[in-house]
Amino acid sequence: MKTTFTIGSIALLLLVLGCVSESGETNKPSPAVSKPLNPNGDSELALLMREMFEDGERMKQDILDGKVPKIGVDYEAVLTAAATEPEKAASDAYHVFALTYIETMKAIEKADSEEAATLYVSMVKTCMDCHTQLCPGPKRRIRKLEM
Repeated sequence: MKTTFTIGSIALLLLVLGCVSESGETNKPSPAVSKPLNPNGDSELALLMREMFEDGERMKQDILDGKVPKIGVDYEAVLTAAATEPEKAASDAYHVFALTYIETMKAIEKADSEEAATLYVSMVKTCMDCHTQLCPGPKRRIRKLEM
């Protein structure tokens, strides 16, 4: 009986020690962290644009459901987020596209559902035009946002 208790105690001790890091903190599951898509790391702008895409998918569904879409991303950050290729984000063309995007998003916030649908189409076109001129890689993904 004493041997069973000792083996059980040792097993329990090893289990507890396995859940404590060297610093003494309990190991908790870390939140899911997505791998960077870019082998050199992802820029703030790349991460923001992925959020913009996900927000666009949700907005599209809201519009298809006859609702006024709610914007869930800080769209004005397109002017300040650090880019993978800073020279492209510093270009006049990028600024024109970014400002057009921002103005369209502001208009969507104030629109009824019918006007929001028209503005959404314009927003997607602006994204496609910008990426056609400056960074064509994401165009196939942006097409998924089209109505």
